[in-house]
Amino acid sequence: MRVDILTLFPNIFSGPFEESIIKKAREKGLIEIRIVNIRDYTTDKHRTADDRPFGGGPGMVLKPEPIFAAVEELKGEGRARVILTTPQGRLFTQDYARDLAKEDHIIIICGRYEGVDERVRE
Repeated sequence: MRVDILTLFPNIFSGPFEESIIKKAREKGLIEIRIVNIRDYTTDKHRTADDRPFGGGPGMVLKPEPIFAAVEELKGEGRARVILTTPQGRLFTQDYARDLAKEDHIIIICGRYEGVDERVRE
């Protein structure tokens, strides 16, 4: 199984995946976990990955363009289950974990700030 995690803060994930059962699974080749910096898929010189919400409102949201570019590249010619983390989303339960364990490739988009542009969720 391959898991790609898209985030603005890749260093946050380095510690947890180097410990305990996840470390053992990685060493045995049971799972490949790759941390992907969303900023690597921006197109401006400042590597801007967030913006004010369209139509106004508080906070910042992640822009859709870098996320779309990252997901498309990571999927390549294959199939992948794409998951957007959000408080409004599906509850992560043991049954859901079993369901995900059947997948060959999962891409997890980690939201931040006030969330992501609505076009990403759609």
